[in-house]
Amino acid sequence: MAASGRRAERLVWFLSFWRRTAALALALALALGAALPARAEEGARLVPAEAAPALSLPCRAAILVDQASGAVLYEKNADQQMPIASITKVMTLLLTFEAVQDGRLTLDTEVPVSAHAAGMGGSQIWLEPGERFTLDEMLRAICIASANDAAVAVAELVGGSEGAFVGQMNARAADLGMDRTTFRNACGLDTEGHLSTARDVAVMSRAILNEHPEVLHYSGIWTDTLRGGETMLVNTNKLLRRYQGITGLKTGTTGGAGVCIAASASRDGLDLIAVVLGSNSSAERFEAATALLDYGFAQYEAAPLPDLSGRPLRLEVTGGTAADVPLDYSALPERLLVPRGGAGDLTAALELPDSAAAPLDRGSQVGAVTVTAGGRTVGSWPVRAAAGAARMDFAAAARLLLESLL
Repeated sequence: MAASGRRAERLVWFLSFWRRTAALALALALALGAALPARAEEGARLVPAEAAPALSLPCRAAILVDQASGAVLYEKNADQQMPIASITKVMTLLLTFEAVQDGRLTLDTEVPVSAHAAGMGGSQIWLEPGERFTLDEMLRAICIASANDAAVAVAELVGGSEGAFVGQMNARAADLGMDRTTFRNACGLDTEGHLSTARDVAVMSRAILNEHPEVLHYSGIWTDTLRGGETMLVNTNKLLRRYQGITGLKTGTTGGAGVCIAASASRDGLDLIAVVLGSNSSAERFEAATALLDYGFAQYEAAPLPDLSGRPLRLEVTGGTAADVPLDYSALPERLLVPRGGAGDLTAALELPDSAAAPLDRGSQVGAVTVTAGGRTVGSWPVRAAAGAARMDFAAAARLLLESLL
């Protein structure tokens, strides 16, 4: 097309722009309001299996959750506050891995040992004041041998002091919604007011497993050594040798807490977390965790998301500086928790308008994918704009016109 023709075409478009924009924006606003739910839920509601049996669990409190969705599959006194012993160290580990992720520490960082850390009782690796280990070595001591002295030394490194670190622990617990948890130390020794619940333990266990799965590299080790082979580490989680699919996490035992465990296990893509608090013996702790995990794997499975291979990859934008924007489907889960044998009942529906009106911010919700099973909604996840599109105002139109004339 000749340059004069292109200029004339752009001028005609420019003059008609304002007349078209108002009508299109109104129509699209009405269409979006009709097509989308008022709020798409980010997460799944579990379609229940048959009524859960009354499991005989030798413990004061327990809970079984799906690691991916957080759905509760079984619970017993899950909101009762009680000491949690060395399961406390899950929060200590979470904050430590976050410090590594943020670049504040590396696994090769040397961890100094204070007299305070060396004085911790209970499970320990008999640290001496002034002794130094790498963070990697300390993490192995914490995860395998549940060493209180190592946990406090790492807390002092991350927080500056154990007291300051405990403040960070409580702040992180609040961020996670652990409303019935108060930490008083970094290792889990019995201290007045140091309390949590089975539900809150499951919350922080999900957080570390989903955000820092590298914890399993440490908590899944059966035996190791430190000090050139002089100090033997043997894992306190005996399920590592007894239960098919066990991946790790943390045990705990004190006089006030009894015998406890937060155990993670995986089979056929289904990841479960079993929390057991207040058993009378180690054998009962593992018996309760085994019963919970057996129940979960027998009753539920992880099903792939129904096929959405034909979904649009871009969405048209009207009245904007961009003709369309790419779509972001990253909120959709790869797998869904369903009762065993129920994968064939899942269907997925994409709710997406034909176009969206500018301005459109990157990350704004433009649609939703809703999954149902047997007429019951399993969950709904947002579809978002992966890029923004500014409104075509007078200045933007003038720039486009100028560019077309050059």
